[in-house]
Amino acid sequence: MRLLIQPEDGVLPLVKGIAGAKQRIEIVVFRFDQAEIERSLANAVSRGVSVHALIASTNRAGEENLRHLELRLLAAGVTVARTADDLLRYHGKLMIVDRRELYLFAFNPTHADIDRSRSFGVVTKSRDIVREAVRLFEADSQRIPYEPALDRVLVSPVNARKQLARFIQETKKELIVYDPRVSDRPMIRLLEERARAGVNVRMIGWLAEPVPGLAVRKLANLRLHTRTMVRDGGIAFIGSQSLREAELDARREVGLIFRDSRAVNRLLQTFEDDWAQAERAGENAPSTDGPTVKIAKKVAKAVAKEIPPVAPIVNGALQSVVGEAEVDLVQREVEAVVKGAVKEAVEEAVRDAVEEAIERATGE
Repeated sequence: MRLLIQPEDGVLPLVKGIAGAKQRIEIVVFRFDQAEIERSLANAVSRGVSVHALIASTNRAGEENLRHLELRLLAAGVTVARTADDLLRYHGKLMIVDRRELYLFAFNPTHADIDRSRSFGVVTKSRDIVREAVRLFEADSQRIPYEPALDRVLVSPVNARKQLARFIQETKKELIVYDPRVSDRPMIRLLEERARAGVNVRMIGWLAEPVPGLAVRKLANLRLHTRTMVRDGGIAFIGSQSLREAELDARREVGLIFRDSRAVNRLLQTFEDDWAQAERAGENAPSTDGPTVKIAKKVAKAVAKEIPPVAPIVNGALQSVVGEAEVDLVQREVEAVVKGAVKEAVEEAVRDAVEEAIERATGE
C-alpha cells in the first residue's frame, strides 16, 4: 500500500498510474480541472486502453463544468456515464487501473485540492479491496443497488456510519482526526465518550460543539480537504465522508480502513507536523458562533419557519399504513422530523456556500 500526501505528492502519482494502465481504467469524478490528468486519460485511450469515467450528475458548483468535461472526454474516446440522482450527492473519489490497483482519494483531481490543500489518498493492490471497488463502480455505473461485502471498504450511505462508529468506539489510547466539519451528533457523542474514557483525542478541523477533553486546532497555511483518522497508532481511515449526517446517510461517499504500518506512520508524522504548526500559528478551530455559522443558522431558522404543514400531503398514505387512530400522532412526528431535517440541510448548504464564496473571493 502507498500513501499519497497532498500537496507534497501532486498529480504525478495519478499520471503515472494512468500511464501504466495496460487494459482499462475506471475513474469516478465529482470535480475535475487538472489538465495533466485529462491528457493522460486521452493518451491512454489512444494507446488502446479502455477508459470509463463515471461523472457525478451534479455538484455544488453546478453542472456546466461537469458537462463540459463530459463532452471533452467523449471526444477523446472515453466511455462516460453519469451517476443517478437518487442520493443527495455522489461525492466518492477513486480510480481503478486494470482491475488490479485501486487509487482511493480524499481529494478531487483539482488544483485547489491537490496544490493548495492538505489531503491524502491510498493506492492498494489488495485483491479483496480492488474487487469491492469494482463492484461499487459497476453498481453505480449501471444505477443498481450496491450491497457491501467488505467491512474495510466504507460506502455511504450503506455501511459507513456503522463502521466509522465502530472505529471510534474501539479506540483505547489515542485518536487523531482530520475533518473539515464534524457535526453529526451521534458521532460527536462517541468522541465525547472516548475522551471521557481517557482517550487522547485531537482534531484538526472544525467541530460543531465543544467537547470536554477533545483538543481542536485549525490547519495553518493550507486548506483542509481530507477525512482521515488514525486509531491507537496502528489503524487508519481515509475517505470522502466527514462525520456529518448528510455524508454518512444521504450521499455516496467512499473510504477505506487499513493497517499498513508504513502508511500509518507517515500519516501520524504528517499530523504531528500539522498540529505543531497550528499551535505555533496560535490558531484554534473556528468558533461555533463564528460569522459563517451565524449566517447559516439564521437562514436555516427562517426557512424552517416558512415550511408549510406536511400533514395534508401524507394524511391519506398514513391512514392506509397505520390506521386512522394513529394518524394525528404520526403526522406530528413526521412534521417535526421534516422541519428538523430541512433546517439542518439548509444550515449545512448555506455554510458550505458562504465558505466557498469566501475561498473564491480571497483566493484561499
